[in-house]
Amino acid sequence: MLDWRSENGVLSLIRNGRTLLTGSAERPFVTALKREKSYKAVRGTVKTVITETARIPLTESREEGGARVFFSGERFVEVRARERADGVTLRLKGEDGWAYAFSLPADEDEAVFGGGEQYRKVNLRGEEVVNFVSEHIKASTIVEKALLPSALYREKKHSQIGSYAPMPVFVTDRRRLILFDTTADGCSDFTAQDHFEFTFDACPKSLTLLQGESYEALARRLNGIYPNRQYLPDWCHEGMILSIQGGTQKVLDKCFRMLDAGAKICGVWSQDWSGFKRTVMGYQVNWNWEADEALYPDLRGAIEKLNARGVRFLGYINPYLVKGGRLYSECRDKGWLITKTDGSVYHIRSTTFDAGMLDLTNPEAVRFIKEELIGKNMLALGMSGWMADFGEYLPTDCVLHEGDPAQLHNAWPVLWARINREAIEEYGAKDAFFFMRSGYLGVQSWAPMLWNGDQHTDRSRDYGMPCVLPASFSLAFSGVTMVHCDIGGFFSFGKMKRDGELFTRWMELGCFSPLMRSHESIRPWANAQFDAPDVLKHTVRLTKLHAALRPYLEHVAAAAREGVPALRPDFWTAEDYGDSRDPYAYFLGDDLFVCPVLRKGAARRRVYLPEGEWLDFWTGKPCKGERRRRVAAPLGQPPVFYRRDSEFAEVFRRAAEIE
Repeated sequence: MLDWRSENGVLSLIRNGRTLLTGSAERPFVTALKREKSYKAVRGTVKTVITETARIPLTESREEGGARVFFSGERFVEVRARERADGVTLRLKGEDGWAYAFSLPADEDEAVFGGGEQYRKVNLRGEEVVNFVSEHIKASTIVEKALLPSALYREKKHSQIGSYAPMPVFVTDRRRLILFDTTADGCSDFTAQDHFEFTFDACPKSLTLLQGESYEALARRLNGIYPNRQYLPDWCHEGMILSIQGGTQKVLDKCFRMLDAGAKICGVWSQDWSGFKRTVMGYQVNWNWEADEALYPDLRGAIEKLNARGVRFLGYINPYLVKGGRLYSECRDKGWLITKTDGSVYHIRSTTFDAGMLDLTNPEAVRFIKEELIGKNMLALGMSGWMADFGEYLPTDCVLHEGDPAQLHNAWPVLWARINREAIEEYGAKDAFFFMRSGYLGVQSWAPMLWNGDQHTDRSRDYGMPCVLPASFSLAFSGVTMVHCDIGGFFSFGKMKRDGELFTRWMELGCFSPLMRSHESIRPWANAQFDAPDVLKHTVRLTKLHAALRPYLEHVAAAAREGVPALRPDFWTAEDYGDSRDPYAYFLGDDLFVCPVLRKGAARRRVYLPEGEWLDFWTGKPCKGERRRRVAAPLGQPPVFYRRDSEFAEVFRRAAEIE
């Protein structure tokens, strides 16, 4: 039962003896802010300048029409509490034109997880988490890392790294969930010892506070608010999706050679199906969403040849059109691109070329994307999937067909996901899917699968292979349950490039994940690929192993649709962040525990098994949990364990025997 109590100048909302929120003159529950804000965007990376001109703590309170009103002078926020079986939802109403800061009580040692995709660390306590969709990668960091001697490079802190998919939803190790329903720019501050503070440029629609008996229980309850509709078509479980670019013949030749070598290949992903551009950064896609007949002659015929051998073809699309391209000119003339206030096209720069952004609020532009670009140019050609890239660059000062770009900026990737999902459903392509890097609240209702965006082709914890694990765990706590990564990474510059060992270690991680898919990188010629002489045998074995795990991965995917994440941090079952021993080890479902090898040249790895009785995946040797040990980790064979009593034990045993 909910109860507002006032004692010694402190107003509290109590439910079943637990204090959900408090407000006092010293620390008000809500504060109204008047701020001036400016944005400067460079290739998706946004710098913000904020000038605060007024701060009004709403320290007084009264009952009014069934609502609790927090106010001071003429400023107010109206709160209507609705009890839930597992907590409360507070419907909020504030004045337009004001920002608002909300304070919630916290324990001194309370760990915080979630916040959408956070790359640097899982526990966000002590950090300020920005709620603004943006580019994850900074060009300056790439140049710095590529040119400096390795010993001089300093890995970036959490506060220096943006997110493609931030979300104002958090779970603490006290098993409580905090969710703000808002698309407004903002920041969540977890630096204080006794409270959390959340600031947004506009009043959120609601604040939901839930209490659960476990992380899984909270995940299922979050799924009731933002239903998870993520999925993988059956064919995705039949092996690895290979990234192959360079034209029709190259795609066919490389794919068929891998099949003949014994690899299990379920798909080929050719992001340059629409052509390519050579830029200072490397090999980039030509953003004109129709088949490039010079590079991919008879692409339809090539797709049919691939399908005949059980291989699907995947492409690439984003919501931009390269300046000067045929589709750009057509959409510009029809008024389907976002504009500046003077009516000219608002161009977005990607490395060295400009592009116009399709206006996702324009019904005619949306119809064109779904029916022509995706339906006719991709699905009708025979594609079974694609990367639906970008979604995070909407300028806050552009002009849209409908709506305020500042308020739509965070929602933009969800609009992009919805358009792609509806295109598939309206076309009737039941075995097609797409994957996205950007997102916001509710993206899991539209995007079948997310991937962790663009990593550096190295082992750095800020942008390299290791960062995909905190990113996946943070998304797991935020309701996004199906995530994978670019095997091998994407960004390569100067001396920053991957060798065969790194690619194989990354492939091990991809093997023990929901979806196994590689990337050639932005400089394919400088980076090791799946068919390199020192990699090929590992590719063959690991793709076979991934396919052999299909019964278990299907089981994991079914649970993911109920809100239970596929990838979970090592403390997931212990329910206590204090039990975390390895920020990069993870559960894949309930029964597999995986310890990726992240150090160059490592032949062994220290592991700490969670509580329980385990078997070594490769040897079948019994291992007791809650103790640390050093385990052999030869290339192609990372430390992996499964529960001794797992109903999938025979699946694991047979998979481990694959040669």
